[in-house]
Amino acid sequence: MRAMATLRGILTLGLLATNTIFWCAFLFPVALLKLLPVPAWRVRLSRVLVGIAELWADCNRGILALTQNIRWDVTGLEGLERGRWYLVIANHASWVDILVLQTVLNRRIPFLKFFLKRELIRVPLLGLAWWALDFPFMRRHGSKYLEQHPEARGEDLEATRRACEKFRTSPVSIMNFVEGTRRTPARQQGSSYRNLLKPRAGGVAFVLGAMGGMLHALLDVTIVYPAGTPTFWKLCSGRIPEIVVRIHHHDIPDWAARGDYQGDARFRGRFKLWLRDLWIAKDAEIDGLLTGARAA
Repeated sequence: MRAMATLRGILTLGLLATNTIFWCAFLFPVALLKLLPVPAWRVRLSRVLVGIAELWADCNRGILALTQNIRWDVTGLEGLERGRWYLVIANHASWVDILVLQTVLNRRIPFLKFFLKRELIRVPLLGLAWWALDFPFMRRHGSKYLEQHPEARGEDLEATRRACEKFRTSPVSIMNFVEGTRRTPARQQGSSYRNLLKPRAGGVAFVLGAMGGMLHALLDVTIVYPAGTPTFWKLCSGRIPEIVVRIHHHDIPDWAARGDYQGDARFRGRFKLWLRDLWIAKDAEIDGLLTGARAA
């Protein structure tokens, strides 16, 4: 049985890697053409690149369907539109979460994009792919740096606003793992939530501030693995029997995109309370889903 799981894992991993290399062979030549300083041409090429990325995600979904026996329990897909601008937030337990989100949401909403640290553009292969797909690269100044250099306050937000201007021409889904890192037993010990880490409001506030009024709605995604938090290898080797996904649609409050999170303590407190309420509801939902899974 263990040998069969290992073989399945090697097969799945090999297919996923081959799929990535295959589509990068199409992605990179088109990406190089984006260097031409013609705005209209760049807009068209960006749409072509997103189409390639969606095909890559489609093939990943097909590989999982071919090699795995996962029972998918998904609700909340009704009413999603590819022509809208979304902010997507989710709990984060495993690197598998990214494949789950792509499997469930690809072609139902615009292709998911992440805010990335500027240093990540140097990552071999992937850095160029992220740049080609217009993933926003940002330079976030920490609180200590801002204390020493108050003149830099607002520079990172303004730079990100400029980077996001290209999103006005085509719908986009901005993804944010609100906990900031994957949940582990050690990190869970310092959390006041049973199934989650404390949400980091700054990242969400930064996205809303940078995107201004472009975002139409908030998709709050809850991901649960009833058999326990998986590793990527567990996914590949067929040891994830069930994945539960719940998607909730929320309007984005008008005030949430207008305040100064770093400089306005009153706005910061209000924003944290708003996000905390979403996280309390998510924690209770995970409790209910896990209890139902155990009862079944």
